[in-house]
Amino acid sequence: QVHLVQSGGGLVQAGGSLRISCAASGSTFSAHDMAWFRQTPGQARELVATISWSGDSTRYADSVLGRFTISRDNAKNTVYLQMNSLKPEDTATYYCARWGSVGYDSWGQGTQVIVST
Repeated sequence: QVHLVQSGGGLVQAGGSLRISCAASGSTFSAHDMAWFRQTPGQARELVATISWSGDSTRYADSVLGRFTISRDNAKNTVYLQMNSLKPEDTATYYCARWGSVGYDSWGQGTQVIVST
């Protein structure tokens, strides 16, 4: 496993932008696909975006396609989620996660994003 520490997030008006980050400890970060999830109270955790170990391949949930961008800097052991054109329905706690051998095996502590109208 790896320790994932998130930063960023906060309160933003609808239409605004935020970037959240997830820094990983250890030397194996570049060998693993990464993802961002989000969750609201009483709801299941939703997969928002994924990125391959090399950064060459990304995938997005339909709800964020064209507005969010996942990226990574393997030299800094960090994955990012740039969120543009934010909507109130994007309000959630966001989590980064590392893909291990058979599933997501490490999770960040969560970062709250609140989008006001």
